[in-house]
Amino acid sequence: MVPPLTPRLHGGDPSGAMERYGGAWDDWLDLSTGINPVPYPVPPLSARAWTALPTAGAVAALEATAARAYGTTAPVVALAGAQAAIQLVPHLAEGREARVLGPTYEEHAGALADTGWQVREVHTVDALEGADLAVIVSPNNPDGAVHSPDALRALAETVGLLVVDESFADAAPHPTCTTGLEPHSGRLIVLRSFGKFYGLAGVRLGFLIDGAGLAPRVRQLAGPWNVSGPAVEIGQAALADTTWRTQTRARLVRDAARLDRCAHAAGWRRVGGTPLFRTYHVRDGWAVREALAAHRIWTRAFPYAPDWLRLGLPGSDADWARLDAALQHEASAV
Repeated sequence: MVPPLTPRLHGGDPSGAMERYGGAWDDWLDLSTGINPVPYPVPPLSARAWTALPTAGAVAALEATAARAYGTTAPVVALAGAQAAIQLVPHLAEGREARVLGPTYEEHAGALADTGWQVREVHTVDALEGADLAVIVSPNNPDGAVHSPDALRALAETVGLLVVDESFADAAPHPTCTTGLEPHSGRLIVLRSFGKFYGLAGVRLGFLIDGAGLAPRVRQLAGPWNVSGPAVEIGQAALADTTWRTQTRARLVRDAARLDRCAHAAGWRRVGGTPLFRTYHVRDGWAVREALAAHRIWTRAFPYAPDWLRLGLPGSDADWARLDAALQHEASAV
């Protein structure tokens, strides 16, 4: 029997705060996600991208470009975002017990529980050993913890299937599990997000990189035309643009350090994060979130860590000035 579905909390929707504090969408600075605020410049799209179904050849070309960008020879399957891959994961392994290294992005445990898996959150990598299905997010959301690719490949040999979610890995220059992954190289699949690093979350594009021989099953479950024509063309252009990728990585590192300086000046202590977001220890995460919401700045708090607050990066000079002023006001109010 499938258990009742449980709603999960996410960033990216300040509509409830808007009801309390007013303002239109353009009045709000949404820092509640880890999406690059300076997106990839979308190139002109062909009329066919909008009017015709994506061809198998076009999708295959996108997947080949993604494989080169991620440094893998393993099969790559394009999907409608990393979230679409998360929804498929429960159907890719056999068994009953899943373990998730937490705390982390709650959709992993949620999708598994919703489909009848017995899910246990564990807090050390060793505790994942022996699971029918194990999930690690690296870099982790929200604390940014990163795990050695070699250690994760070794872990994959001890479980039925290891799922490594690398949705925030594009912004980091270090090697990942995707780097060098080969076909049929172990019980390992890797998930990648396109929208976060490229700042185009609305495109709804992500990838599953398959080291476990599961790509045919993934394609069967995903069904035909699971990515749109515009997503195919935009993804193809962006993933092939190595210059933009290099420059953006450098800018994100600088901007994340700038955010750290702003937070430190407000008396916050960094818990962790990635170049796309930072998580800080504050006096009261929920109270500080509401205090910033009064300035129409939306951030992310966590029920399992009430003294944590996560912020994405502002994009413009005006947004940086606005955040800095709000943080100074918050610091002076303590």
